[in-house]
Amino acid sequence: MLAVFTGLTGKEFFTGDEEWVFLWDIAFRTFIMFIVIIAGVKILGKRGVKQLSIFELVVIIGLGSAAGDPMLYRETGVISAILVFVVVITLYRMVTYLVERFHFFEKFFEGSPNCLVKEGEFMAHNFRKGTLGTEELFSSLRRKGVSQLGQVELAIEEISGDVSVFFYEDKEVKYGLPILPGSSENKISYIEKEGHYACGFCGHTELKTTGQAGKCGVCGNEGWFIASNKKKVS
Repeated sequence: MLAVFTGLTGKEFFTGDEEWVFLWDIAFRTFIMFIVIIAGVKILGKRGVKQLSIFELVVIIGLGSAAGDPMLYRETGVISAILVFVVVITLYRMVTYLVERFHFFEKFFEGSPNCLVKEGEFMAHNFRKGTLGTEELFSSLRRKGVSQLGQVELAIEEISGDVSVFFYEDKEVKYGLPILPGSSENKISYIEKEGHYACGFCGHTELKTTGQAGKCGVCGNEGWFIASNKKKVS
């Protein structure tokens, strides 16, 4: 039955081209590489585990590839993998040394925090540099308890990719662009009722009277939404 569906014999399906005895070899290789991985992580320190910058991600991928091949492939020796570990970890320590002592290397390898929202409005020129899309940013803010941008004094994308949010006190909360799902689906081009409206592009809020909504005074885009001054729910 197995051969009918896969075209392989039972032995080929379970062990490939290797003999059953090679399974013991794989187990022993995996044990050795497991010890090497633990040692490598200890040498890298908590920084390498807890905070993954782009450079650290490259290190983790490189070590993972080096550890995986000798576990499965007879032609890849364990010593070769250990040498890869030694070289990669040495380079990592060298780069870490440079990062800790020279700002240029720190910015190049680690990046720098990026302010995405300031005083309830998007920092459009910084937002384009970031890795977050609008909906992804909204999702991150909602997880912090944000329902509208007027609650946010600062939102900063950290080098780890996480978003840090600093809130206004309740008495200082301003009108802002609502970010709850479904709250900003219908753009407004004509103001039927006087009130506060938020630009759908930059989040800038204006008090508008009835008539044509016009262009945003900050970014020049059209398309407005009814602003909210809802307080953050603790």
